[in-house]
Amino acid sequence: MKIDLYDVTGAKKGEVSLNKDLFEAKINPDLMHRAVVMRLANRRLNIAHTLTRGEVAATTKKAFRQKGTGNARRGALTTSLLRGGGVAHGPRNNRNFTKMMPKKERRAALFSSLSAQAQDKNILALEGFAEKAPKTKKFSELLAKLPESKNYLFVLAKRDEVFEKSAANVPNVKVIFASYLNPYDVLHAHKICFVADGMKKLEATFLSEKK
Repeated sequence: MKIDLYDVTGAKKGEVSLNKDLFEAKINPDLMHRAVVMRLANRRLNIAHTLTRGEVAATTKKAFRQKGTGNARRGALTTSLLRGGGVAHGPRNNRNFTKMMPKKERRAALFSSLSAQAQDKNILALEGFAEKAPKTKKFSELLAKLPESKNYLFVLAKRDEVFEKSAANVPNVKVIFASYLNPYDVLHAHKICFVADGMKKLEATFLSEKK
C-alpha cells in the first residue's frame, strides 16, 4: 500500500510505501473499542463526591422530645432520609476507573486502527516544515494545500519546537510523537500526516520487539 507524499510547500511530490505489519494488519473492531475505552477511563477524573451520614457536619441535638408530640421518634438529623443529611450509595472521589490491557493487545489495537485508516485513504506523509521560527500563518497556508479534512493528526519523530508552536493555535490540529501514538488519537483523526521521519520512528518503536 502506498500513500501520497507532500513537500515542504504542500505540493504533491510522489508516493511512499507503507509497512505491511503496521498498515495492513487484521482489523479487529472489538480490540480497538477496548483500547479506546481504556484510554478514556484512565484519564477520567474523580470529581463527583458526596458525604455519608458520618461525614456531614450537623448538630447532634435531639430534634424534639421522645414522647408526647404525636410524631414518630426522630433519630440523627444526618440520616439520608432528611434534606441536608448524608447521601446513601453516592459517588466517591476514591473510585478507581483504571483499566488495563496486555502490551500485545495494545499494539494489535494500534496496528488495527492504523490499518483501518489506511484502508480509508486517510494517511499521508509530509517532508517537513520549511520555517526556521514558529509561524502560525505559514502553517495554516501549508495546511490549506494538504487534502481537506475536519481535523488533522500530525505525527513527529521527535520534538520540533518550530512545528509544534506553529500548529499550537490552529483549530482541529493535534501534534503527537510517534512513540506516543495510540488507537484513540488515530481513530479520532480524519487525516493522519507523518512528518519527516515520523514513519521510521513509528516502525522503530513498535516493531523493534516484535517476534
